[in-house]
Parts: sequence; C-alpha cells; structure tokens
Amino acid sequence: MKVVSVMTTHAAGGAEFASIEMLDALAEDGHETVVLTNRPDLGRGTRVTVRSVDLGPKLSVRSWRALVLKAPKIVLELREALRREAPFDVLLVHYKKEQLLAALLPRRVAPRIVWAEWGPVPYPLRRGLPRLLYLAAARRAAAVLAISEGTRQSVTDVGVPAEKVTVVPNVMRTDELGFTAAGRARVRLGLGIPDDAFVVGCVSRFHPKKRNDVVVDAVAALDDPRVHLLLAGDGETEFDLRARGRVLGERLHIVPTPGDDVADVLSATDVSVFCPSPTEGAPRAVILAMLAGRACVSTGREGVHDLIPQDGGRICSPENDVEALRGVLAEYRDDLDLRERHGARVAAIAHETYERRAVARRAAALLGQDRGPLVTTRATGSNNTEEVHGG
Repeated sequence: MKVVSVMTTHAAGGAEFASIEMLDALAEDGHETVVLTNRPDLGRGTRVTVRSVDLGPKLSVRSWRALVLKAPKIVLELREALRREAPFDVLLVHYKKEQLLAALLPRRVAPRIVWAEWGPVPYPLRRGLPRLLYLAAARRAAAVLAISEGTRQSVTDVGVPAEKVTVVPNVMRTDELGFTAAGRARVRLGLGIPDDAFVVGCVSRFHPKKRNDVVVDAVAALDDPRVHLLLAGDGETEFDLRARGRVLGERLHIVPTPGDDVADVLSATDVSVFCPSPTEGAPRAVILAMLAGRACVSTGREGVHDLIPQDGGRICSPENDVEALRGVLAEYRDDLDLRERHGARVAAIAHETYERRAVARRAAALLGQDRGPLVTTRATGSNNTEEVHGG
C-alpha cells in the first residue's frame, strides 16, 4: 500500500512528530509512505519519503481569511503534487486546512481520503457555519483515526458518524525509550545536577497556551535546595520562563527539545510534569515519560484524563494551580516508594499500548479498508491524462 500524507505548517509540534512516527512504522512494515510538506526536516532519520510543497499556514482565526482567498490556487497546487505521486492508495490528511481542501479534490485524484485527528475538534469548528463545513468535508473521509478516546468523542459530538471514527494510539519506539541509568548519569553530569537531587522534568513546547509557568512557580514554592527543574523545549515563552525561574538560580536547567536523547533526558528526572493546552489529544510528552518509567503529573485534565492512571500519577485540581502542583511534587519528593510504584505502573501500560508494530498494523488495516481505485498519471505531450485502475 502507498500512503501519501500532507502536512504543511510553520511550526512543528507533537502532532508532526507523532504522524511521522506512524508513517515510519508503516514503512518499516513494508508500505510506501510519502509526506508532502514545507518542512524537509520532518522525515530526517526515517524511512518516509519527503516531497516539497507549501500550502500556507495552518487554519486559524488569524489565517482563515487569507486561506479562503488563496483556496483555488492551493487546491491546484495540491492536485499537481498528488498527480506526481500517483499511483497511490490513500491520501492521509492531518490538519483542518488539508481536511477541508481534500474534500474539494476530484475522486479521480484522491479516491480514498482518511483523516488523522490528533486532538479535539477546535472550538470554532463546533458550531455554526464552520461546523457545517467541517461535517461536509468529513463526508469525503472514508475513516477517521482519532488519537484518543477524548478526541474520538469530540469528533462524534460534532456530528461525524461514530462508525467512521476509530481510536488509534500513538506509535512509539517502545524498545528504545525506556529508562536508562547511563543516560540519567550522563545528563545529570552534563547539567551539574547532584546524584541525590530530586529533579522535576517538563518536556513541552514553550507556548502561551502551555502553562509551563505553573511548574516554575511550584518548584520555587517548594523552597528546597535539593529540588531542580529541568525544562526541555523551544518556543516563544522561553525568555519569560527563564526570567521567572531566576529565583531557582543554578537549579533551573533549560535544554532544547530532545531528539534521540529524549529517553536520557527523561531518565534524568524523578517525576514528569505536563501542562496541557486547551485542546490536547494524547500528548507524546506524557507517553514518553511513561515509557521512561517516570511518575506523571498534569496541571489539568485536557488530553490526559484517560491517559494517566490513578496508580501512575496525578492530575492537579484546580487546574494550573501552583499550590496544588506544589503539594503533589512534595508528595513525590518525600516518597521514593510511591515514585517507583507509579513509574513501574505507567511503564507497563505504555509498553503494552503503544508498541510500534502493533499500532502500525492497526492503522494500516484502517487506512486500507475497502480501498478504492488507484490513480495513475500518464504524460501525453504537454498534457497529463489520468487513468483509473482497480486496486
């Protein structure tokens, strides 16, 4: 099976990494995967073939007017890019812009369209004309892969038929992402963190919607020289976080978004904190921490209420409350047995749920169900003639 995926964005985040992991796992299982994107770095180090295409920014409150004006041109560019990839079995689209645009493609260009939903339906698309447009586009989708039960419920609540929507969890390299004592020692030594320090970790995009400031303030409120904070990420709020964390002095450590060393970085921590945005799917940062055997704490329920078990972590209430988080961190700091029990529990769940090959095969079955005809493009002089073949 050949899967062509479309992802154009000006900022890569968890959904981008998750989608590439899925495509790479499909390729490892013998399928051909291609991603059309304006970010050639997305496929680096994977089996995914990357083709260049730029369809503009993601759909948002700020960008929708410009995208509407450019829609005819963008659709033509998308059609040409897909013709160059023919023949293929399925077009996999991830973002709302591409989902809406794909509905405008002739069936001879994209006979089978599948959506991947990486989080709840955005609030502006849940009512009025935007909701009707979303549902109209969803009629072209043969299937919808929802990253979590919460996401699935959000999609069906808007009105997409439930039989179309199936939960397919994140694809993870479970055999490569476990706890590593050597990695823990290496990262701590490199950052100057003592062996006996209690380290609070937070892997996140530094964005205003992610309340990472709550973690900084909660660690500061502990007022304990043994407690260090390790923030791993990139984004526009980094300067503010550094300024806020000056009170921690040398106990604040900010490093770039981890890549291949993510298991080492998380192994260097003792508990992992996640600060959800208002619309989260199944955050990879939490799953990565689970695989590394770290007890998981979230400052809110969004995206994690069915991810973090009671015997593997804590979800703070009230949401984004410094004192609530401070109390949870103090509990883990003072109880090594609790940390170890919760870490072992979430590691077992994560290894069972997100194993790469099993999830990839589940996704492949949904992508390929009742495949429509393959599309090929044959050059005839200066014109292209499309042929449709049964597949």
